[in-house]
Amino acid sequence: MDATTLGSTLALVGVLSGAVVAYLGKRGENATTRMNSEMDQIQEERDGLRAQLADRDKRINELLEQRLTDQVEVARLRVKIIEMGGTP
Repeated sequence: MDATTLGSTLALVGVLSGAVVAYLGKRGENATTRMNSEMDQIQEERDGLRAQLADRDKRINELLEQRLTDQVEVARLRVKIIEMGGTP
């Protein structure tokens, strides 16, 4: 094998290995971009769910207050029924 053939073979190996490295690097970059996109979507969904949870908790508190008000009113009406001579 003469020097020209050896040099050509080494150049070919260098070009092929460079192409493989570039291909793998691009795949890694694409994977990173895809992962960042997925994480952004997950964080947006999480924020939306937190808002829904806060709204639900607020509604539960409103209903609990309404229930307490209703219980007080029922007790007041029972006392009034008893005062009027009725059976509760």
